[in-house]
Amino acid sequence: MTITAPRGFRAAGVTAGLKVSGKPDVALVVNEGPSDVAAAVFTTNRCKANPVLWSERVLDDGRARAVVLNSGGANCYTGPQGFQNTHSAAEQVAARLDLGAVEVVVCSTGLIGEQLEADKLRTGIDAAVDALSADGGPAAAEAIMTTDTRPKEAVRQGNGFTIGGIAKGAGMLAPALATMLVVLTTDADVDQATADAALREATRLTFDRLDSDGCMSTNDTVVLLCSGSSGVKPGPNEFGELLRDLCHDLAQQLLGDAEGADHDIAIEVVNAATEQDAVNVGRAIARSNLFKTAVFGKDPNWGRILASVGTTDAVFEPDRLDVAFNGVWVCRNGEPGESRDKVDLNPREVTVTVDLKAGLAAATIWTNDLTHAYVHENSAYST
Repeated sequence: MTITAPRGFRAAGVTAGLKVSGKPDVALVVNEGPSDVAAAVFTTNRCKANPVLWSERVLDDGRARAVVLNSGGANCYTGPQGFQNTHSAAEQVAARLDLGAVEVVVCSTGLIGEQLEADKLRTGIDAAVDALSADGGPAAAEAIMTTDTRPKEAVRQGNGFTIGGIAKGAGMLAPALATMLVVLTTDADVDQATADAALREATRLTFDRLDSDGCMSTNDTVVLLCSGSSGVKPGPNEFGELLRDLCHDLAQQLLGDAEGADHDIAIEVVNAATEQDAVNVGRAIARSNLFKTAVFGKDPNWGRILASVGTTDAVFEPDRLDVAFNGVWVCRNGEPGESRDKVDLNPREVTVTVDLKAGLAAATIWTNDLTHAYVHENSAYST
C-alpha cells in the first residue's frame, strides 16, 4: 500500500503511451484530507524543468491536494509549450477532482529537451483519476520509474499515525537540497511549519547525503502531503525521526539500484572539526572517479582517498589522517597501515572510514562504484 497506507489517500499508476516501452508512465496521488498541509524541496539546479517551476508556485502557501507525475519525458527545456503542458496537467487533475489547479503538484522525469505528447498525457491523467484506489500505491511507484530496475516504496508506523513513500531514481543522483522524485504521505495531524522543518531535516540527512554519480537533475522534487485523518498530533521530534527513518530507507533503495553499480559505498568521515567539513570531505571522495573505479576493481587504493581529502578546505593535518576499508586501517597517520591484502572488496557493501582527528563531528555520504555498465547505459540513454 505504501503511500496509501496512511489514511486519507488514494493513488494510481497507468499506461498512457509516453514511454516507447509501453510500460506504466502516469501516476497520481490524492490527499482527501481533512488537512491539505504540504511541504516540498526542489532541485537547486539553476536549469529547472517546467514542472519544478510550476510546483514551486503551488507550494508557496504550504498546501496541496494532489501530485501528478509522468515518466517518459522530463518536460525540461521545452519552451512555453512545455510550461503550458505542465499547467494543463494541473488544470485537468483539478477539474476531475474538483480542486484548484494551484492545489496540484506536477512532476516529470525522463529525457530533457523532448516535448511531451500532450494528448497522451491527457488520456493518461483521465485514466489515472478513474483508477484511483486505496490500494494504488504500488502501481504509482511503478509508473514513475525510468531506468530504475525496481520500484521503491516504504512505510513506517508511528504512535497512532503512519508515513508512506515512493521514490524513483537510478542515475543523476547528486544532491543540492533534494534528489530524484519522491512522494511522501502521512495521516498525522501536523501544521505546515512542522511538516516543512521535518522534511528539510530528513532530506538534509538522507537524500542530500546520497551522491551516486555527481550529476544533479533538473527535475528533483521531494513532496510531503499531510491528510491529518488519523487525528493524532505527534510531537515534532517524534514525527521528524520517523520521517527521517523512512527517507533513509528510500535513499538506500535508490543507492542500491544505481545504474550499473557493483558496490554500494558508505563514506564515513569522523572526528571532523564541523559537520560541514565531514560532508565536504565525504562528497569529495564520492565524486572522485579514480576512487570509484578503484572500488570497482576491488583495489583498496587509499592514496586516491587522501588525494581527494586534500582538495577540500576542511581542518586536518595531512600527516595525521587515518583511512580504513571495511574496518581494515590501511593508512595510519598519513602512512601505510595494515596490509591492503586484508581488505575484501568482493561484497557489495563497502564502508570507507576517514578519521580527520580535528574534532568531534561526523557525517556519512553514500555513493557507488563507477562501472563499465554505468558508462554503457548512460552513453546510450537517448536511444
